[in-house]
Amino acid sequence: MASMSADLVKDCLACLNEAHQNDMITDHSLATMQTWLKEPRYTEFAQQLADLIVCAKAEAEIWKALDDAYWTVIPFGTGGRRGKMFPVGSNAINDRTIGESAQGLAEYVMDANLAGDEPSCAIAYDTRHRSEHFAKLCSEILLAAGFKIFFLRGYRSTPELSYAVRYTKSTCGIMVTASHNPPSDNAVKVYWSGGVQVLPPHDKGIIEKVMHVDEINRVPFHNGVQEGRVVFMEDEIDPAFVKAVLQQATSSARELSVLYTPLHGVGATAVCPVLQAAGFQDVRLYAPQAEPDGDFPNVPGHVANPENPEVLTGAIEEARTRSDDVVMASDPDCDRLGAAAALRPKKDSEWRTFTGNQLGALLAEWVLETKKRHNVLQSTDTIVTTLVTSGLIRRIGEKYGVNVIDGLQVGFKWIGRTIDDIGPEHFIFGCEESHGYLAGTHVRDKDASVAALLLAELAAELKAQGKTLHQKLDDLFCIHGCHLERQVAIKLPGAAGMERMQEIMTGLRAKPPKSLGGLLVTRTRDYGQLKVHVPGQAQSSFEGEQGNLVIFDLVDFGNTNEKVPESQFPPLGNAVAVRPSGTEPKIKLYLFTASEPTSLEELPAVKAQLERQLNLLEEDLRSRVGV
Repeated sequence: MASMSADLVKDCLACLNEAHQNDMITDHSLATMQTWLKEPRYTEFAQQLADLIVCAKAEAEIWKALDDAYWTVIPFGTGGRRGKMFPVGSNAINDRTIGESAQGLAEYVMDANLAGDEPSCAIAYDTRHRSEHFAKLCSEILLAAGFKIFFLRGYRSTPELSYAVRYTKSTCGIMVTASHNPPSDNAVKVYWSGGVQVLPPHDKGIIEKVMHVDEINRVPFHNGVQEGRVVFMEDEIDPAFVKAVLQQATSSARELSVLYTPLHGVGATAVCPVLQAAGFQDVRLYAPQAEPDGDFPNVPGHVANPENPEVLTGAIEEARTRSDDVVMASDPDCDRLGAAAALRPKKDSEWRTFTGNQLGALLAEWVLETKKRHNVLQSTDTIVTTLVTSGLIRRIGEKYGVNVIDGLQVGFKWIGRTIDDIGPEHFIFGCEESHGYLAGTHVRDKDASVAALLLAELAAELKAQGKTLHQKLDDLFCIHGCHLERQVAIKLPGAAGMERMQEIMTGLRAKPPKSLGGLLVTRTRDYGQLKVHVPGQAQSSFEGEQGNLVIFDLVDFGNTNEKVPESQFPPLGNAVAVRPSGTEPKIKLYLFTASEPTSLEELPAVKAQLERQLNLLEEDLRSRVGV
């Protein structure tokens, strides 16, 4: 693109200075926009920025958009870059920031000589706006660096991309998706060989390269196709992926009516083929949310996140009318699964959604029960979860006599890494509270298609027994103690929001609360510093993976003198965890309550007590963080 005239650059710089003097843009925004106007590496974007600056003279609100786009550099986190799309800006998803990500990845792989003479990358994309464009852009940059590209045309799921990396033995992988973020957002997720999201030490090495990208080189996509360096793989990968998922099928029960919604995402390419190939014939798409559409119409708030019970409301209403047995929903890139079912096996029964923890408990127990039934369960089998996943998972695993690893940081990549650390032959199930589940070792990421298969099998078997999924969950509560959890997400966007998140975390670390929701804090675990503090004792260190997370362990109900063992961290009972999101401008509060095993008759009263305690915890925490 030709350079702008010196007069236009001068005028734009003057406008920027005036906007800065009037406090309409921050110092960083001023400096960064000046750079984008003057430096040759940003020539491709300078005219677009200039046009916006000119428009801002007449429309002051444009300054706000520009300030948001330039007030910082969008981070390349340990999985990739995610954020709001805007045609220009260092803090937005656009051709420059996506290009920097691909260029930095390519340079890291090549400089470290991690792929020998023929580096390769598998690339896929979801239904979001510009996803295909960004996928081809990444391909062009990697082609210029000497990579071979295994490209999946059409919308595909994130777990299928993880599978494709493993299937093609690629050096790395790129999935273009912003998962469950709003329609305005997009992102790249970066995967390493073996199909797991990038982990230490490669993550920091890639980030360092990304942050220092100057020139971005490209080879036209069609040239790569003509030269045979872009290979279209969907016809080969699709059936192989379905076959791999089907290896987890265990039950013969198949009489089940499923209403499934992909929430306008890619799920029809993954969940539907798996369920149909497994023999579930009565699977119907929820029509209002069936079409791939990056605007996510007909989804409340246009945020297609199965963690939010509201997104299943329409499907539940249709399911009740047509007497379906279960509703399932996957997020736009089909790595998370949500579900709802009737409370009782009656036509007029109330329906209710499941939390991610509840589905995790149901699926974990199902995997263990079926393995035990087929006499293949071994003491070395291992369930893997994260630090903010329900303690009910550990209690279930202990009942079956298997190993449970539940001290991982938030993010399924840590589960993916652990699969290889312990040996894939020992892994049987992994889950996290945010509706991510995996059985089998065909991928190293959460997979809504295998979760849908397992849940359908469990629901079908329960139906044959005259029971529902909710009744099965109540059985688990009676055996292991009722566990109720709640997640509270507090949005804190922009520079002020980031500062507020830091203030909250610093304050909690510096002065841990003595009680929360009326329950004494028996121990504070700071995973940022790997320090633990028990009231009345000196602070001590512990081993673990560092992360920006603080957990407050609380006494059991009615017990004000509980002594917590210093040498181990028991499964979460009553506890609170606080952490900033790694992908969105929000801070997350994880609330945990638990009871002792109880009878079915006493369970309603126990649930009511735990709900009251959750309310008290949320109220207390909101007052402490000022929202």
